[in-house]
Amino acid sequence: MNEDLQRYNCQIALPGFGNEAQQLIGQARVLIVGAGGLGCPAAQYLASTGIGTLGIADYDSVSISNLHRQILYTPADEGKNKAEVACAKLAQQNPGIKLVPHAQKVTSDNVMDVIAGYDIVLDGTDNFETRYLLNDACVLSGKPLVYGAIYQFEGQVAVWNVDKGKGTNSPNYRDLFPDVDATQIPNCTEGGVIPTLAGIIGCMQANEAIKYITKTGDLLAGKVLIFDAQSMQSRIFKIGPVTKTHIRRLKTTIAIPTINATDLKERMLHDDTLELIDVRTLQERDAFDIGGTHIPLDELEEYLAYFASGNTKVLYCSSGKRSDEAVKLIMKRIPEADVFSLEGGIVDWSLSH
Repeated sequence: MNEDLQRYNCQIALPGFGNEAQQLIGQARVLIVGAGGLGCPAAQYLASTGIGTLGIADYDSVSISNLHRQILYTPADEGKNKAEVACAKLAQQNPGIKLVPHAQKVTSDNVMDVIAGYDIVLDGTDNFETRYLLNDACVLSGKPLVYGAIYQFEGQVAVWNVDKGKGTNSPNYRDLFPDVDATQIPNCTEGGVIPTLAGIIGCMQANEAIKYITKTGDLLAGKVLIFDAQSMQSRIFKIGPVTKTHIRRLKTTIAIPTINATDLKERMLHDDTLELIDVRTLQERDAFDIGGTHIPLDELEEYLAYFASGNTKVLYCSSGKRSDEAVKLIMKRIPEADVFSLEGGIVDWSLSH
């Protein structure tokens, strides 16, 4: 028995699956954007299923706070790029597939190039700007997008933009949420999330991708599955058969001014007007901080006047993602504000010299 038959025998044996479906899987090209709580389990199961080409896009680095739900990583990976670590570990899991790390940040400038080489995209992101960007890029390029989201004990799964024939497509993210004020919704670090939920929803996303690739089962297209981890109940809400939105172009991603840890430390030696702002939670602040004023992200709007003063302010969090969101909010409300986000957060700060 050859190695492929040994490895995939159990799925090939499924009724209605067989060698034809396995060949489709082997030819498929899947991109996962966000190698976090959702992306890790989705990637592991897609790799184990034998996806021919699996791309992983994530510019973030591994931090200890990720480990309770991002199961591809260990403490030894702290500070390393998630996409590169994930691909290296998945290559050990299944050496027979092609793994492609995309370590750059996905923006309006590069998203069409990043997704161009793939048949289907999985959204494992944790911020609304990238979620809308992926949605719009997939609509414009005619690719399906597998959506997943988690918060506290609840998760959501759907498949957007599936070709329905005759020039029509199934609904996309903007049919469900035309627009969202991301600053009003806490992320997992602030609002909390039970780690098993990330695994459940990530596996559901992988399952939808496999169904799409093999043309089996009933896709979650035109509907959204809502899962409650506390009651173990799920509900499916129908949105409609086809999209009612008209996406003509990508919205330009806001360029966020950043500063790396090395440059910040150097600047702090001779600039006593520079101010640090910690946007993490109180619990994170109590555990470790690098100084400065504490203004949690979910309270930022109450302190906007503070950022109108002349001093340069550098906002920081654990990885740079929340401080990016904070700087983005400030720039929208106070365009002239002199603010920066610390690249890589306190993880990079701790590793820099």
